[in-house]
Amino acid sequence: MELLFAFALLLIFLFSFVLLFGAPYLPTLSAQAESALDLVDLKPGDHLLELGCGDGKVMIAAAERGLRVTGYELNPILAAIAWLRTRRYGKRVKVVCGNFWRVKLPPSEGIFVFLLPKYMAKLDTKITQESRKPVKLVSFAFKIPEKKIMKEKQGVYLYTYK
Repeated sequence: MELLFAFALLLIFLFSFVLLFGAPYLPTLSAQAESALDLVDLKPGDHLLELGCGDGKVMIAAAERGLRVTGYELNPILAAIAWLRTRRYGKRVKVVCGNFWRVKLPPSEGIFVFLLPKYMAKLDTKITQESRKPVKLVSFAFKIPEKKIMKEKQGVYLYTYK
């Protein structure tokens, strides 16, 4: 019984500490994943970053479109699930268990996020400072304050960075 209690506490910790850095795990709906990929409009072989990849649903949809995908996930349980679910795509998909705020983002043509509103301005600054080439950002549900939305579809917003 003590072991079960300890395991439950560990799960609660792993799923709640991410609130300090981003958003809690909420699965992206298939319709919004497809809308995001339609909006970002990348070509096969292009690179998409998913910042907070959760269970890997968006990564799988992107890989099925021929994209290369790197997903960052802070929760080690979700990172393991995403890694297991995306293994069949080989080197096209990479899951990084870690905090994307603490690394320089690799070059990419697109970025997908499902973050809380309080982190969107910080993300805007990070992308502006780190992008060396044009990149498109798609955000599910939450807008970047004072940044022009280029397109919107089913609650997914597209932004561009030059």
